[in-house]
Amino acid sequence: MAMRDLLAETGPNWPLRSFRTQVLGIMAAGSDVTEAWLAEEPDSYDAQVMLARVSVERALRSHRQRHGAAGSLEQRARGAAMAATRREWRDPVPWLCLLTLAQVDTRQVWREHRERAPEPMLPTGPWGLLYEVNRRDSGSREAYHRMIQFLLARQVAEAGALAEMMDFGRWVASWAREGSPLLLLPLYALAEQCRRQGGGWHRPATWRLQWAEEPTIGYTLKAHHHWFRRTVPAGRSVSDLSHLACALWAGHKLNEAAEVFTAMGSHAAREPWASVHDYGNQPDAAKSLFLHARAEAESARRRASHRSPAVRPPAYPSD
Repeated sequence: MAMRDLLAETGPNWPLRSFRTQVLGIMAAGSDVTEAWLAEEPDSYDAQVMLARVSVERALRSHRQRHGAAGSLEQRARGAAMAATRREWRDPVPWLCLLTLAQVDTRQVWREHRERAPEPMLPTGPWGLLYEVNRRDSGSREAYHRMIQFLLARQVAEAGALAEMMDFGRWVASWAREGSPLLLLPLYALAEQCRRQGGGWHRPATWRLQWAEEPTIGYTLKAHHHWFRRTVPAGRSVSDLSHLACALWAGHKLNEAAEVFTAMGSHAAREPWASVHDYGNQPDAAKSLFLHARAEAESARRRASHRSPAVRPPAYPSD
C-alpha cells in the first residue's frame, strides 16, 4: 500500500498514526521518497509530517555516528517538525518529533529540554513537549519511551542516569490507567539497566533474583493483570509482550509467562533477551534464552494442568 493511502486510511486514530509514521519514517530515511512526495503534493499535510519523521530519524542516526552534519540535520528536523505543528493542532506526531530530538540535546542547551518535572524526584527535561503530546494523545506509548531515551542520553554519571530512568518508569506505572502499555515501563527500565551492566552473563547464578523481588515483581504482576488481561490482542505490541514474558519468566511466574508466550504466537523480539541473557558471548544468545524460557514456561503450565483435580458435575438426589 502506498504511504499516502495508508496514512489517509489511518485517519485521526492517534496511537495508530503515531506508530505507523514512526515505522514509515525509519524505513524511508535512507531514500528521498518523502521529499519527492512533498514536491508532487506541496499542500499535503501527511507528506509534511512524514518529512518531519524522516528528518528526525536522519538526525538521530547522524548523532549516534558522531557525524559532522549532525548539527545541521538536527536544525532541519526541528524546522520540519515546527512547521508541521502549525498545520494541524490535533496531531501529536509533530510534537513526538520534537520530543524525540530532545535526546540529541545531551547538554540540554534548548530551554524546552530543561523544564521542571511534575514530580520533584525527577530531573529537568522536555516536560512541556510531553505535555503537548499528552494533550493530543493521552498516555502516548511512544512519548514516554522517548522520555526514557532522553534520560539515558543526558550527559550525567551513568549510575545517575540509570537511577533517573528507573524512578521515571516506576512513577509512570504508579498512575498509568488500566489497559495502558505504560504499566510496562519499569520492565523496560530494568532491561536497559541489565544491558548497560552486562546482562546476566556476568552473574548467571543470581541475575534472576532482582526480577523476583519487590518492587519489580509487583510491577510485573500489575502489568500482567492490568495491561495484558485488559487489552485486546490487536492492541498489544510484540515488544511489550516480549518484555512482559521475560519479566514473568525471570520472576518465576511461569504459568503467567506461558500465557504471554501463547499470545505472542509465532512472533518474537530480540529484546529484552539480548540484554539479560546469561550465555556469555555465545552466538544467538538472545534466541537461545527466548526458546529456553518459552519451553520452561510451557512445561510448567502442562505440569500444573495435570495436577489440577478433575471437575465433576454436582450430584443431585434421584427422584
